[in-house]
Amino acid sequence: MLEIAGLCVSVRGEDGEREVVSDLSLTLKRGETLCIAGESGSGKSMTALAIMQLLPQPAARISSGMIQLGEIDLATLNERQMQRIRGDRIAMIFQEPMTSLNPVLSIGRQLTESIEAHTDLSSAEARRRAIEALKAVRISEADSRLKQFPHELSGGMRQRVMIAMALALKPDVLIADEPTTALDVTVQGEVLELLRDLQREHGTSIILITHDMGVVAEMADRVIVMRHGRMVEEGKVADIFARPRADYTRELLAAVPRIGTGAGRQDLGQTIPKTLNQVALVDDLHVGFDLRGGFFGQVNRRVHAVEGVSFSIAPHETLALVGESGCGKSTTAKALAGLVPYQGDIVIGGRNLSGLGRDERKAVRRDVQMIFQDPYASLDPRMRVGDLVAEPLLIHGIASKQERRERVATLFERVGLSADQMDLYPHEFSGGQRQRICIARALALRPKLIIADESVSALDVSVQARVLDLLKELQREFGIAYLFISHDMAVVENISDRVAVMYLGQIVEMGTRDQVFSNPRHPYTKRLIEAVPVPDPAKRRPRFARLDQEIPSPTRKIGEPPPKLTLKDVGNGHLVAAS
Repeated sequence: MLEIAGLCVSVRGEDGEREVVSDLSLTLKRGETLCIAGESGSGKSMTALAIMQLLPQPAARISSGMIQLGEIDLATLNERQMQRIRGDRIAMIFQEPMTSLNPVLSIGRQLTESIEAHTDLSSAEARRRAIEALKAVRISEADSRLKQFPHELSGGMRQRVMIAMALALKPDVLIADEPTTALDVTVQGEVLELLRDLQREHGTSIILITHDMGVVAEMADRVIVMRHGRMVEEGKVADIFARPRADYTRELLAAVPRIGTGAGRQDLGQTIPKTLNQVALVDDLHVGFDLRGGFFGQVNRRVHAVEGVSFSIAPHETLALVGESGCGKSTTAKALAGLVPYQGDIVIGGRNLSGLGRDERKAVRRDVQMIFQDPYASLDPRMRVGDLVAEPLLIHGIASKQERRERVATLFERVGLSADQMDLYPHEFSGGQRQRICIARALALRPKLIIADESVSALDVSVQARVLDLLKELQREFGIAYLFISHDMAVVENISDRVAVMYLGQIVEMGTRDQVFSNPRHPYTKRLIEAVPVPDPAKRRPRFARLDQEIPSPTRKIGEPPPKLTLKDVGNGHLVAAS
């Protein structure tokens, strides 16, 4: 279906032109899934953009090579000729659906646009095909969805719309660039299963670009491993995992977190009294957001984001809060950090935030710091990173200017950076380095509790492993407690002491790491663990059971209470919800 020979892609920068893809050759057969794996900057996405002739102009260009689709060399086509092929014979699913979909056009308009551009169908016929495409990707009430806009859909549904758009014209080749990186593990399982179904039905050839080796093991027939723009290894998926030849491939596979490999930990729930020595105590936490509607904009509905959540965190302990997007994990974290209004009790270091004045709250919040998911969005691009790390000290009036600089230099060295890098700007660092800067900033005030909100989900697997090792090392050294928020169950199993599972704003299961992973009792917890792709082709599951509908909405009419759940102890502090 597709053959690439000697592809070179060059990018022009301040220092002249350099190659970001060098001498790449590959073939793709009908009905085959070829995975291109590697870290950020390895040239995976630039290869995909070169195939689609979507390289950013004029900075990037194909300097040499052939891209043969059937009898056509795509590298020789002009834009008008490429428009007839792009979307029709070859289509692409991008990584972030929210930025790939036009926010001011309805889903229906965006779906029918490409159908009308490549066929002679009437508007009514194009609409019918768009509805069929949405049904094919298991979107309920497809007819009414056409009128909705991207922001009205969940992340999983937006990604399915992108897949429907790509497959509406039944292309010969589908390029999926990190299609599941930002998705919850259960939605990821559904999307991967959907791609397999559509491949079986239409014989579509798939190029799947990813840094997740679990997804590679789950989906690939063949694998290409790239590094620094070059192919370092190619082979059948079973051979790559069982007998990797390149050192880099072995390093990549060794860094993959696997469920069942987490180091043994003491049962903190049994050894530390519940009422003593707690860094943080959350009791009956409620967070809701009013929605306005109607002609006069009156409050008529309420989002029950967090409903009756209680837990505690001890020194040296990592409590993982897991669940799908929209379950209330990040809202709980924001309430704990004082970023959203709440009802209930939050006690930090023995002091209840509800009864404190503004200055007292500011003092107590020194003990709680946060590491956000996107390090680049967390860092002011106009400030030097040394000033960013020193900012918390400046806000709280701690130390002189020279002392602050010395402390920041020490923090940089502690997180694996050099003091010489303090005068650089955020854009001059890699993603993993930026996350280390965020960790240094969180450590600046020597907090008792650090909230890590999806702090490694966007990182490559090898960078992720290094950041997790750093967090564990800092915990051993400083006695910090972590509230670790994630939807990646394999990562959670490797770092947590206790685990709390959230669903629709409530905790449905909580216990030690071993209790939850070895003996999950709630159906939702079981589904989360089953959804994790195993990084071993020999253990590839035959199918992943998809849900027929989206997770119910936490939005209810004013006065309508959410379903009440009671946590029951099923043994040794293992709590499971009962309706």
